[in-house]
Amino acid sequence: MANTPADRAAKKKRTKPPAPTWHELAKATADKELRWQRARMRTQWLACGTGWDVVSVEPMAAGLDALTAMGAGTRRGYWVIADHLRDRLYAAVPAGAGDLFADIGGVRLLSQGHQLLIPSTYMDTTLSADWISHPHTSKPPALLDAARFAAHLREADTPTPQEAPRP
Repeated sequence: MANTPADRAAKKKRTKPPAPTWHELAKATADKELRWQRARMRTQWLACGTGWDVVSVEPMAAGLDALTAMGAGTRRGYWVIADHLRDRLYAAVPAGAGDLFADIGGVRLLSQGHQLLIPSTYMDTTLSADWISHPHTSKPPALLDAARFAAHLREADTPTPQEAPRP
């Protein structure tokens, strides 16, 4: 294929639309609600602590804000699940990162001895186990950078100093 200006312009037109944001992916849309109603509740329990741990963030918006702030791509295949019933976000990080998440408000680490409810497939999403970013089937799971995720969660948990009153 020739590399003419017309060819380059045509290639630009075929580019992917912008990736959705984390908040858009987590939103309870009419399409999701319809899938939840038709779902056969096909979920399974996944053991944590072997290869990865799971960070539970409550409220969900705090976790979504941290994912956005750290620039985690929504098409990367990170393991991120929303629990709309409990307003929690679950995100997979490499195993052994527990100390990074200590003392962050609303954050709990699920590791050895814990299990996470996940949809059996991307299409089996439920109200309490909704893949908002699901693993690519042909690749190992993409895990979030635990140190960066913890830093952004900690930053969101730190109260901002009040402005001094003006005289």
